Amino acid sequence: MNPLAFFVIFAVVLAGMEAFAWATHRYVMHGWGWGWHASHHAPREGMFERNDLYAVVFAVPAIALFWIGVNRWSPALPMGLGVTAYGLIYLIFHDGLVHRRFPFLKSPKSGYLKRLVQAHRIHHAVHAKDGCVSFGFLYAPPVRVLKAKLRQGA
Repeated sequence: MNPLAFFVIFAVVLAGMEAFAWATHRYVMHGWGWGWHASHHAPREGMFERNDLYAVVFAVPAIALFWIGVNRWSPALPMGLGVTAYGLIYLIFHDGLVHRRFPFLKSPKSGYLKRLVQAHRIHHAVHAKDGCVSFGFLYAPPVRVLKAKLRQGA
């Protein structure tokens, strides 16, 4: 496969994963999948929470794309890499930076990363299935907008 095509497919999938993550978080995790996700809106006891099962579920399509890309259809390989890269970014920033599962990462004092952390903390201000704001992760609306939506009851 042409390296430029490989990179473009990878980049498009990586960027598109934010839309997929937003929709999954909004309509699955805060919908019919709340049974697993509720653990993420409660204080964590121990190293893992039931919500971590979503990582296992989301790994299956990435693994399938790798296999398909190597054995059947080459464009599936950069797709699998894009899904996996998003998962790694999510792991580092969401689990590590925001939820402090990697305590060696320091909380950002300013800039876009601080806004990501603030947006996710505003999301967690609601401990219920309904009424939350900010369902994406790599795109964080301005904090003032999220606070206004939260006051309005989302």
